[in-house]
Amino acid sequence: MHESILPEGWEKPIGYANGILAQKGRVLALAGQVGWNAAQVFESEDLAPQFEQALKNILAILATAGGRPEHIIRVTAFCIDKPRYLASRNELGKIWRALMGRHYPAMSMIFVADLLDHPAKIELEATAVIPDP
Repeated sequence: MHESILPEGWEKPIGYANGILAQKGRVLALAGQVGWNAAQVFESEDLAPQFEQALKNILAILATAGGRPEHIIRVTAFCIDKPRYLASRNELGKIWRALMGRHYPAMSMIFVADLLDHPAKIELEATAVIPDP
C-alpha cells in the first residue's frame, strides 16, 4: 500500500498529505479531467458540480485500470476562480469524502487564468500506484 510521510514535529495537514511513499505496483498517470460527462458535455457551469464530475472521471479511469481511490498518491487541481474555490471548500470537502473517503494523497492547488475546455472551472490530474495483482 502507501504510507503518508510527515516529518517529526510538523503539524498534520488538513485534507492532503505532504508526501506519500508508494510500495511496488503499477503507476497510472491520469490526464487532467474537467467536469464534463462521458459524452464531453458540461452539465453545470458551477464549481462544485464540476469538481464532483471531474473526480468521478478520475475514479472511472482508475477503476478501468483496476485501481481504487486509496491507490491515488497525488492530485493536482487547476482552478480558474480562487474566491469561488475558497467559498466552496466545505462543499468540496463533502464531495471529496463521499467519493474518496478519508484518503488524502499529496495534493497541489494551482489557480490559473483559464482552462482549455470552456466552461471548465476546475481540472484535476492524478497519479496512482495500483498494487500488482
